[in-house]
Amino acid sequence: MRVRRYANHEAPPKRVAPFARRLVIMAKVPVAGRVKTRLAREIGVVAATMFYRHAMRGVVARLARQPFWRTVLMIDPDTGVSSRMLPDGTLRAGQGCGDLGVRMQRPMRTLPPGPVCLIGTDVPDISVADVRRAFRLLGAHDAVFGLAEDGGFWLVGLRRSPRVIDPYRGRVPWSRPDTLERTLANLSGTRVGFTTRHDDVDSAADLARNQGRYARRMLVR
Repeated sequence: MRVRRYANHEAPPKRVAPFARRLVIMAKVPVAGRVKTRLAREIGVVAATMFYRHAMRGVVARLARQPFWRTVLMIDPDTGVSSRMLPDGTLRAGQGCGDLGVRMQRPMRTLPPGPVCLIGTDVPDISVADVRRAFRLLGAHDAVFGLAEDGGFWLVGLRRSPRVIDPYRGRVPWSRPDTLERTLANLSGTRVGFTTRHDDVDSAADLARNQGRYARRMLVR
C-alpha cells in the first residue's frame, strides 16, 4: 500500500463520508384549520395555528443548518412545497400520499444510503443534542426511538444497513397509548435503542403543563 506524504503547508484532501446522516423533518403548511386540529378544538383555531407556526420555525431554525447531518423538510400537502409560510434555506420535498406510516417510511426507502432520523415539528423541546444522541445510537442499533409521554414517539431513526426495515407493517394505529408497543412488535429480532423522552403538544393540558419552557424554545432562532 502506498502512503502519500504531505508537506507542512499542504493539507491532505478532505474525505467525503460515503454514508451521510440525514434528518427528515415532517411538517405541514401552517394553514388555519389544517394543523393541530385537536388542540384547535380546545384553544381555538387561530391560537393553535400560531403555536404550530412558531413551534415549526423554532425546530427548523435549531436543527436544519447543523453540520452533523443533512436536513430535508418534507411537506404536507405536496402542493405546499413552495409555500412562503415555510422556513427558507432548507431542502424541501413532498411527503406523498398514504397514511402516516407510509409517508414516514417513504424517505427511509428513497433517500441515498446512510442513517436517517425523522421527527415532527410539534415537540418544541427537541434539541441538537437529542438528535446527535439518536444518530450515535444508530451506530450500534438497527432502529432508535425518542419516546413521548403519551405512549407514542417523537423520533424514529433507522440505520438502513444492511437493509431497510419497516416498523409500520400491518397498519400501526396512530395517536393511541399502544402506538409504540405495536411499532416495536414489528421490530422483533432487531436491535432497538431509545433516546430522550419528550412531551408532544396535542391538547391544551399539554400546552399549559409546559407553556413557559415551550415559549422559550419557540423563541430560539
